[in-house]
Amino acid sequence: MKRLFALAVLAATVTTPVVAEARDRGMMVLTGGGQDQARRQVPLSRVLSMLASRYPGRHLNSTMGDAGGRPAYYVQWQMENGRVVVFVVDAESGQVIGRQGG
Repeated sequence: MKRLFALAVLAATVTTPVVAEARDRGMMVLTGGGQDQARRQVPLSRVLSMLASRYPGRHLNSTMGDAGGRPAYYVQWQMENGRVVVFVVDAESGQVIGRQGG
């Protein structure tokens, strides 16, 4: 029983970096119970590059959420003037669909 638990822990630790790298490369990753409903998402690194090219400043924080029933990135961005903006970016298309603050 202890061996089985140890193998499960080892498998989880080994696969986590692989999933993260796959997402960064824009690959489809099957997650959770609804594996047949997996969606292709734009990697966060690509979203951050796009924002940096349009809005001089720096990335502070980001999280995943839902916007109008679609997966979205909420990216906290500090503009050059010091003001903080939260960009809402559609995770499937990579388009900015909202902006709060700033």
